[in-house]
Amino acid sequence: MTDVVTGEAVVVEVRIAQLPTRALALLIDLAVQFATLFGVSMLIGVLAWNLDGALATMLYIAFTVLVLVGYPVIFETLTRGRSLGKLALGLRVVSDDGGPERFRQALFRGLSGMVEFIMLGGAPALISSLISEKGKRLGDVFAGTVVIAERGPRQYGPPLEMPPPLAAWAATLELSRLPEGVAATARQYLMRWHDLSPAVQHEMGVRIATEMSAFVSPPPPPGVPPFAYLTAVLAERRRRDQVRLAQRNGTPPAQPQLPQFPAPPYQPRPQAPQAPQATPGGFVPPA
Repeated sequence: MTDVVTGEAVVVEVRIAQLPTRALALLIDLAVQFATLFGVSMLIGVLAWNLDGALATMLYIAFTVLVLVGYPVIFETLTRGRSLGKLALGLRVVSDDGGPERFRQALFRGLSGMVEFIMLGGAPALISSLISEKGKRLGDVFAGTVVIAERGPRQYGPPLEMPPPLAAWAATLELSRLPEGVAATARQYLMRWHDLSPAVQHEMGVRIATEMSAFVSPPPPPGVPPFAYLTAVLAERRRRDQVRLAQRNGTPPAQPQLPQFPAPPYQPRPQAPQAPQATPGGFVPPA
C-alpha cells in the first residue's frame, strides 16, 4: 500500500501492483499483439501478390508500429488505464495524483514500452521497477503514472479513528523522524488485526509498537495496548498531513474515512514504569 495525494489535497491509499502480476499482464498483452501481427502479416502476404514490394513493406511497418504502440495507447485511453492484460488481472494505470490516465500519458508509456520491451528485452523496465519505491518502469516515470491493483484479498479498513483517551497525548507527538516503512508496517498490521489470533495480535503489536516508539516521542500513557498506540500515531500523522496539504492548497482539510469494521475497544490499564517488555496488559515503550 502507498499514499497518493489528489488535487483536492486528499490522501488516498492505493495498492501498488506487484511485479509478477504486472509481468503476467504484459505477457497477455504481448501474446495479443503478436497474434495480431501474425494475422496482419498473413493478410499483407496475400495482398502482396497485387501490390508493389515497397508498398507492401511500408504497410507491414505501419501495421507493426500501430499494433505495438497503438494497442496499449488506444486501450489504456479508452478504458481509463487498462489493457486486455491489465483488465484480466485487475490492474489499472493511474496518474501520480490518483486521477485517470490521460492520452498524453498513455502515449508516453506506449512509446517507451516499444523501447523497453521490444528493443531492449525488458531489462530497463525490470531494473527501474526494482529500484522504484512504487514499482515504476521508465514509461511510468516519464509519464507520471503508477500501476495499481484494483483487486485484492478482503481487508478491513485500518482503524484510523483516534482513540478519544489518547487524543490529547497524540497532539503533542513528534513524528518527523518516523520512517515511512515503519508506518506502512503498522498500517498493514492494523488492517489485518481482526484476522489474527489473539496471541499473534499481541506479539506482532508489541514488536511493531516497540519499533515505532524509537522514532516517536513522547511515550504513551501507561497501560496503552499496542493497537491503540499504533492507531493513535497513524491517525495523528494522517490528520497533520491533511491539514498541511489543505493549507498548501487553500482548501478545508478532508475528514478521514471511518473504518467499516469497528476497532477493538480501548480501555487503558494502569501500569508502573518498567523496562520494555510484552505483557498481556499492554505495551510499554522503551525509555
